[in-house]
Amino acid sequence: MFQLHKPPLSKSPSAPGSALVLLLALATVTSCAPQQNTAPQATSGSAAPTATSAAASPTGSAPTGSAASGSATPGSTGTAGADELCGPGSAINFDISQFQSSPNVDNKWFPLKPGMQYTTTGDVKSAEGDKKRTVVHTVTGLTKVIDGVKTQVMWDRDTADGELVESELAFFAQTNSGTVWLFGEYPEEYENGKFTGAPSTFIHSLDEAQAGIAMQADPQTNTPSYVQAHAPSVDFLDCGQVFKQNDHVCVATGCYDDVLVIDERNPLEPAVGHQRKFYSAGTGLVKVTAVGGADQETLNLVKIEQLTDAKLKEVNQEALKLDTRAYQVSKNVYAKTDKAEVATDKSAPASSPATGDSPTVQPGY
Repeated sequence: MFQLHKPPLSKSPSAPGSALVLLLALATVTSCAPQQNTAPQATSGSAAPTATSAAASPTGSAPTGSAASGSATPGSTGTAGADELCGPGSAINFDISQFQSSPNVDNKWFPLKPGMQYTTTGDVKSAEGDKKRTVVHTVTGLTKVIDGVKTQVMWDRDTADGELVESELAFFAQTNSGTVWLFGEYPEEYENGKFTGAPSTFIHSLDEAQAGIAMQADPQTNTPSYVQAHAPSVDFLDCGQVFKQNDHVCVATGCYDDVLVIDERNPLEPAVGHQRKFYSAGTGLVKVTAVGGADQETLNLVKIEQLTDAKLKEVNQEALKLDTRAYQVSKNVYAKTDKAEVATDKSAPASSPATGDSPTVQPGY
């Protein structure tokens, strides 16, 4: 359902923010694993992916180099000479013509239904000690146009030991064939309850940042790695690879069969280790584990909630405040985007899981 990147207290596989999106929805599990260009070894289930890395994207061609500061021409494409950032064959293939005119993110592994809220809890173990972590992922009713593509806005709030450490907007869109792309993140950071800035902000087509694949339309093992997003100005590069299929996972919200496991790593920070994310069909992200690295992060889905229309309206207003503030905080990047808009104040129920035991969706408040 969303991209969950590094924990704010200890930058993990991704550079900026939580969301690609934990970015969350209902039925299969994925994980992330490190190792620059070598494939992780699956312990059970389907075979592990091969050592090569490539974006198995059903979309068209990669965007041409964007201006160092400023927006690229909407829909600019071109794969010739594109970098294979996550290994052989992983060049970003981006084609604006392949995206929906209005976001309807219904990929079964990464569904984003406005009004759905997912809560994950766990801990981060580091040399400084252990911290309890809670991340609340909310699918807002907002949309935001980025480089000519209308994206769905996610809002994540991340707390450590009960204190807010990050509040993030993340932007997703889906192609007509079902691949979900991450178009950027605006992660506000907090320390001792005070806002300190949003230095890891990146937006596709600005400052050389490029959108990447949050979830493939038809993820399969033994396929190359793919770029989840790349923003060189903030040292952000996430690589994903299908590690395992048909896994079984139990968390507080229920037990899930046919879980998909994605291994994620940041080649720019090999010492950080890998994350493994577990996705359930119809639900999205249900579990996150760590493989290697100094900071070990574990998260489990503990609550799935459909907000009331009134609560979604409140969420929309709070997310719009973040969007507005971002124009002052990130004047060189975010300020060059179109403002987010309210697309709906109506909460849409999540679809039922395709397999496994169906967790109960709790009514909102």
